[in-house]
Amino acid sequence: MSTTAQTTLVKRIHIAAAILMAPDNRILLVRKAGTSAFMQAGGKIENGESPVAALQRELQEELGLTIAEDQAHYVGAFSAPAANEPGFTVEAEIFRIALNQPVAKAAEIEEIVWVDPLQKVDLPLAPLTENYLLPLCKEFMPVTKQ
Repeated sequence: MSTTAQTTLVKRIHIAAAILMAPDNRILLVRKAGTSAFMQAGGKIENGESPVAALQRELQEELGLTIAEDQAHYVGAFSAPAANEPGFTVEAEIFRIALNQPVAKAAEIEEIVWVDPLQKVDLPLAPLTENYLLPLCKEFMPVTKQ
């Protein structure tokens, strides 16, 4: 009896992305040109590049932000189906950044929005953003007494 082992090759995209939080706790999401899903700003990590260096480069390119390394607080690694590349899985190194400077869309960014993670977001969202990162943002919110 012969057994054939089937292996599925997972196509992976390794990225660094940021949960950019405004002083009022809203979160910045971006939509790249030619796509429909909103997601965190960031992008692919190049060979030999650290996740923080990739994030700094991508934020500068996409939003005109200059971020010091100590401003990027590592949150963790997350995986989800890629929003814009069918058949690929995105493996994301996620950082949280308290943002206190203006942003402007640049490079491939077509639209930027600020969302309240405590409210329902009525936008098409990338799986990573919808299933992991927006829910996680609630943990970063200060506790308020009512």
